[in-house]
Amino acid sequence: MNKLLIINASIRAERSYSRKLTQLFVNNWTSRHPDDHITFREAGLEIIEPINEKWIAGAFTKPENRNEENQKALQFSNELIKELKENNIYVIGTPMYNWSIPSGLKAYIDQVIRINETWKFRSGKPDGDYVGLLENKKLFILSSRGDTGYGESEKNEHMNFQTTYLKFVFGMMGVKDVTIISLDNEEFGGEIFEESKRDIFKIISAIE
Repeated sequence: MNKLLIINASIRAERSYSRKLTQLFVNNWTSRHPDDHITFREAGLEIIEPINEKWIAGAFTKPENRNEENQKALQFSNELIKELKENNIYVIGTPMYNWSIPSGLKAYIDQVIRINETWKFRSGKPDGDYVGLLENKKLFILSSRGDTGYGESEKNEHMNFQTTYLKFVFGMMGVKDVTIISLDNEEFGGEIFEESKRDIFKIISAIE
């Protein structure tokens, strides 16, 4: 049985197309795998607290040396990391905001990238050689974007700090099996956007 973690990052609710993508994914997946377990994590409509000085102090203190203040500062981070470890398939639904990701999703990432929890230095010392600790995981990135041309070898690839960033940071944490599905042309609307929706919805509906 697979365990899926669905992370929604849009600050919009029913008008969000990235949420429509994750809902379509969930509907399709549950119809094919009714016994799989699904957990939802909200990173858009609910506030993900940013890390602070107390968080940093706790994260870089050895577990056996952490005091009560250290433990309290890491409580939410521990909850998020526990979700990542317990689930084996991640689905991130995110819009592109200013060529990057929403602030809530960035705050989420800051909470879960923790040394000796989701990554470590191979030698045990700062050496630029990072080892991811999330093993045997699969990531689907479902993105929505106003314009087009942000894919690999396309004209706006150099401006894409959304899916490229997510692929990198999750890869650093050990998640190497990544599928990116992007719904483009939302800003244009009309037939060009309707065509994009038909194509992307068809792709998601075919995922097994």
